Amino acid sequence: MKTENSILRQQALNSLNGKWGIAIGGCFLYLIASSICQNIPILGPIATFILSGPLQLGLTKFVLSISRNSEPRIEQLFEGFNDFTRSMQAYLRMILFTFLWLLLLIVPGIIAAISYSMTFYILADDPNISAGDALDKSKSMMDGHKMDLFLMSLSFIGWAFLCILTLGIGFLWLFPYMNVSFAKFYQDIKGDEETISTNSGLLDDLV
Repeated sequence: MKTENSILRQQALNSLNGKWGIAIGGCFLYLIASSICQNIPILGPIATFILSGPLQLGLTKFVLSISRNSEPRIEQLFEGFNDFTRSMQAYLRMILFTFLWLLLLIVPGIIAAISYSMTFYILADDPNISAGDALDKSKSMMDGHKMDLFLMSLSFIGWAFLCILTLGIGFLWLFPYMNVSFAKFYQDIKGDEETISTNSGLLDDLV
């Protein structure tokens, strides 16, 4: 049974306690790197498609370290480039599939984006899984949890408005808070998924 979002957000704050400095610094560095990719003259869109996957995988490893109460390292932000092909393929597939669903209607596109939202966490945890299988596993993990993640995302809107009132400075705290909360969400439903798989295996053995 999934943990309530409010509890996961509190767990995220607990994990960030004493690590706000490196969390803010790491997330800010990620945003700067992403911005540079998007603004490369002429090659901006191409660079975004090619580099966003590795950068996202690096950020995911970084926030998972915080979420799991281990020591995050700034260099983790660039570890996605050690897994360049998988991370780029995963990003391109996510963008393509989400775009195709958006061609139908906005709502199916949002649902597709939520369904694929666990992909980079799965890639970070399993170095042997392919990009396609990671997307499929994300869809499976999110079955029955899509509304939970949607509601968690909505819960940050009020904070986002407050951050705007600070001329955007507050986002330095909100961005890591959100990302660690989503990492907690992944860990929570991953536990559910493993429990279901284990129980299914036991039933198969009995049969």
